[in-house]
Amino acid sequence: MLNRESLAAIAGEISALMTANRNYLVSLDQVSGDGDLGISMDDGFRALAEYLAAQEQTDLGQLLRGAAKAFNGAAPSSLGTILSFGMMGMARALRGKTEADVVTAAQALQAGVEAIMDKAESKPGEKTILDALVPGTTALTEGAVAGGETALSELLRRAAEAAAQGSESTREMEAVHGRAAYSASRSIGVLDGGSVVGRLIFEGLAAWAA
Repeated sequence: MLNRESLAAIAGEISALMTANRNYLVSLDQVSGDGDLGISMDDGFRALAEYLAAQEQTDLGQLLRGAAKAFNGAAPSSLGTILSFGMMGMARALRGKTEADVVTAAQALQAGVEAIMDKAESKPGEKTILDALVPGTTALTEGAVAGGETALSELLRRAAEAAAQGSESTREMEAVHGRAAYSASRSIGVLDGGSVVGRLIFEGLAAWAA
């Protein structure tokens, strides 16, 4: 069940992973970006976790609206802005709810990913975070809607696996957006740092449920 407490716990798991992978994300971003990816994601998710842990508000929509502002303020980068779009999309889907079951939470996550695609004018296959977020979210939503007796931990493990496979697929893609697009052919063979952030988000979800 998604509520204020579980949302804060999930943010804490993701933040720990971003901290552990800070230098790795920096090294990936140095290939075709400005090298600040690990710094901004570590700072952003830490601020997100601290914000949610301190809140007494129980409306998930209001919590996520505030979380988006806290995150983007601490991670003033293109990916920070993109992820805040996603949180705002989730906030709209969960407005007025103090808790959400697995299906509702998965559908809210899907709404967040759709908000990213709309605002960033991007889609899977363009060597971005969406190459991990979309397959991960799709696996989670389809699994949740199918129901059955599959445990939440198993649903999130499968989603994390789908996100990891999506991230790995970016090695064979040419960059379409950002600084890397200026030398798109050189981006082939290189793992996209944003997609690794997407993978880590789903790893954090899976760790929370394990």
